[in-house]
Amino acid sequence: MKINEFKLERYFAKHEFTAKYLLSSSDCDGYELKYVLAQATQNELDLWEGMVFGYTESEGDPLLREAILQYYKIKSIENVVVATPGELNFISMNVLLNPSDHVVTVSPCYQSLSEVVNAIGCELSFWEPSSEIWEFDPADLEKLIQKNTKLIILNFPHNPTGGYLTQEQLDEVVRIARKHNIYIFSDEMYHKLITGSTSELPPIADVYEKGVSLWGTSKSFGLAGLRTGWLVTQDADFLKKVIAYKDYLSICNSAPSEILSIIALNHLDAFLLPNLEKIRTNIELFDAFVTENPILSSFTPPKAGSTSFVPLDIKTSSLAFSNQMVEKTGIMTVPSEMFNHRGKYIRVGFGRANFPEMLEILGQYLKTY
Repeated sequence: MKINEFKLERYFAKHEFTAKYLLSSSDCDGYELKYVLAQATQNELDLWEGMVFGYTESEGDPLLREAILQYYKIKSIENVVVATPGELNFISMNVLLNPSDHVVTVSPCYQSLSEVVNAIGCELSFWEPSSEIWEFDPADLEKLIQKNTKLIILNFPHNPTGGYLTQEQLDEVVRIARKHNIYIFSDEMYHKLITGSTSELPPIADVYEKGVSLWGTSKSFGLAGLRTGWLVTQDADFLKKVIAYKDYLSICNSAPSEILSIIALNHLDAFLLPNLEKIRTNIELFDAFVTENPILSSFTPPKAGSTSFVPLDIKTSSLAFSNQMVEKTGIMTVPSEMFNHRGKYIRVGFGRANFPEMLEILGQYLKTY
């Protein structure tokens, strides 16, 4: 397969480990190993101490898959497969799709949600929000459905906008998919990152027989370095194909990551609640900051998730703005060009403890911009 360069990841590769500040990170601060182990029960510590650096089960450790199922109505580990999140996205698209298929995906989106589909050769349509308050209308989605539509790709909480669906809107999306016998692949990597009064949506795997849910430890848990993700679906035959495809990629998972992921899943609040508090505090700070800095022309706080897409009132491109700012201030931002989105925006991430320090430096810079 020939596939286009992943622009966002190449942009991060250029700046992420040299820039002093990361204003656009979608993940929260990573937890230290000693913090993870401090949450563990004695049985979990015994798993860690007795771990062997051999091959692991392709589907994922049964104890890990049982821990994952705490958060789903589905109760058989045969309905769970563990791998890295990006790998699971890549495999799912290749298992589900043929070049003659049509796919609808949310937009703007993390590039892998559209680029893998494009590389397979499918026709692709984009379900876009109706305005800058980032509302996704299911009526707009239904207009995009074709006779050969095989798959709808969702991502809620939405990266980069912070958009979210109501339960009624999700029900309508499922109705559309069921009517046309379409699979739904739902990127739920920001699941449970809800700081306001928004009601939490159920995983798509729990509400639709052809729904595939992707979640992992990177965002909600603050454990991106574990590289642990999982698919949950009622379609066990689909997962058998995923496992067979995985034999050509990672084959199996990292033994240390599996044990640490078990600990995290069994003690969710110890990881999630500090992240929610940071996100909540930083959103409030940024809301006040925008009113004092007209270059940031407006701000729609995220309904869920850890990011927002903020419009810029500037004469240059958002890419030029971001490049200049990282050079002048050491603050890295991700411009809208990395999401193939029209207009001038930057993604802002709210999951970092040094967010107030970044705002102080950003404010000084914007006064002279």
